Amino acid sequence: MKTTNVIIGIVVLLGTFLLFSSFVVVDSGRVGVVRTLGAVQPEALEEGFHFKKPFLDTVEQIDVRLRKAENQAGAASKDLQVVQTRVAVQYSLTAEVTPLTFQKIGPRSIVESTLINPAIMESVKAVTARYTAEELVTSRAQVKNNIQQAIEEFVNTTLEQKGVTGALSLANVAITDFDFSAEFNRAIEEKVKAEQEALKAKNEKLRRVTQAEAAAAERELAADAEAYQIEAASRARAEAIRREAEALKDNPELIQLRIAEKWNGALPQVTGDSALPLLNLEAIGRK
Repeated sequence: MKTTNVIIGIVVLLGTFLLFSSFVVVDSGRVGVVRTLGAVQPEALEEGFHFKKPFLDTVEQIDVRLRKAENQAGAASKDLQVVQTRVAVQYSLTAEVTPLTFQKIGPRSIVESTLINPAIMESVKAVTARYTAEELVTSRAQVKNNIQQAIEEFVNTTLEQKGVTGALSLANVAITDFDFSAEFNRAIEEKVKAEQEALKAKNEKLRRVTQAEAAAAERELAADAEAYQIEAASRARAEAIRREAEALKDNPELIQLRIAEKWNGALPQVTGDSALPLLNLEAIGRK
């Protein structure tokens, strides 16, 4: 009885093992690469439920979603400045070619270490040598496009040589950082400082010139106003004199009044036998 129970238990265990070994569930965003006794099968399993041969088939699940590979490469610029450039590459594996990629290159980690990272390093070195250190900063977009083109060419050439053309596709390349030497950074700071000081001096000169011009214009206006006042007063005085002369001409009695107004009341001293002194009207008029 005990022996029968043991046998039944073994059969149940074997049946359960066979049951769970006869199917596989491929997760979303992945494909299944089937290896039969170590040999990679050409057809990839899509996400979902699949049957497989127990004990014979093993399934490697490979992520084919968009993923980022990042690496840093040191290179010399056109003006011989040492530049450390960090580049991030977004790429994805082609699901249909994944079994062949796995067979020829390896899993995704091997694809990055043996294909993506070398592509980044070689492309950064080749492109950096075309630009000066300053141009790498001012022409960042153009540098990025050139690096992306170089990476694509490197990857496509390598995949073609391996016989797995189209195994992956690049979505985007981004330069996340430029790191220059301390000497270059110091030179840039000094250049920026000099430009700022020159701009400050230019603005100060412009301010002084503007103030001087404003002061000169103000003095000119004041002089014009003063000249106008003098001219107006002169015209008024001349007009008053003219009117008074016309009034005196037409009114002899007014002339006598003006003479009397200017007389101080003192009679001239004379000697002689004349009983009455004569008034010197011209002298009185001049007073």
